[in-house]
Amino acid sequence: MELTTVWFCVVAFLFIGYFVLEGFDFGVGMLLPVVAKNDRERRAMINTIGPLWDGNEVWLIVAGASIFAAFPEWYATLFSGFYLPLLLILVALIVRGVAFEYRHQRDDASWKKRWDAAIIFGSFVPALLWGVAFGNIVRGVEIDADKNYVGTVFDLLNPYALLAGLVTLTLFLTHGANFLALKTRGIIHERARTVSLQVGLVAAVLAVVFLVWTSLDHGEAWVWVLSGLAALTFVGGLLAAWARRDGWAFVGTMAAIGFAVTALFVALFPDVMPSTLDPAYSLTTENAASTDKTLGIMSWVALIFVPIVIGYQAWSYWVFRKRISVESIPDTVHA
Repeated sequence: MELTTVWFCVVAFLFIGYFVLEGFDFGVGMLLPVVAKNDRERRAMINTIGPLWDGNEVWLIVAGASIFAAFPEWYATLFSGFYLPLLLILVALIVRGVAFEYRHQRDDASWKKRWDAAIIFGSFVPALLWGVAFGNIVRGVEIDADKNYVGTVFDLLNPYALLAGLVTLTLFLTHGANFLALKTRGIIHERARTVSLQVGLVAAVLAVVFLVWTSLDHGEAWVWVLSGLAALTFVGGLLAAWARRDGWAFVGTMAAIGFAVTALFVALFPDVMPSTLDPAYSLTTENAASTDKTLGIMSWVALIFVPIVIGYQAWSYWVFRKRISVESIPDTVHA
């Protein structure tokens, strides 16, 4: 297998990991005003993702660094063409991270309310815009012969990309609700399970329309197979939530997101950013890649450090595996 193909697979794997893991903590953040009815319940919800959210963002940092080093032409076109949406995502992630750190610094209701709004904003914006961005990448954008994006921001707001944004938004809400149901007891558990079933039905309809649209546009057998697996595992997750099998419900949405993102990367290959002006202008794994020497060095570095990072993160999830209840949140200690 060519090193360019290997690194395309590595980038796909990193984004799958990012959406699977950060998808649920985006969902928990967005569900803050829906599931929790008072400060103590909000603190319990935040505590479910408190030890995990920053580790989940490592996957995005590594994915961005991998694109920069392995496919510099892709990185340049992507970050210049999608400058505004990617900047909004970055600002939202920073605001969200600051909110987690500052929310508990003062025992003041209005102070906490403002940081809660920041958490909701910082979770909602990336959950929506990542779908819009990936929808445009898979659909193709206006790239000229010099590999520059020549469209406008409004060109990115096409029906296919907006549908992709709604799909990621509702999928992450469902994934977050399943995570909350898995990690909590009592009233939060019951509310999260109800939200999972209600939002999950909307997500299922949107996801099926999007995946059929993608499969019809690209027509490859593997895209149909992976899309079908995404739909089946998502429905399985909903059925597990209905049957109160919290662990299987979470595995179902996790697998659905994994299969759906894999289908998008399979539909994209061998392009990394198709051009809608002329297929000859498209960025591919070959014309957007670094030299073989660079890719070779990167491969050895990845072989050593990626297993270490994955092992550390798995250990973190194991350490913080216990369920949380509102009763375990003291009145006098801030979240």
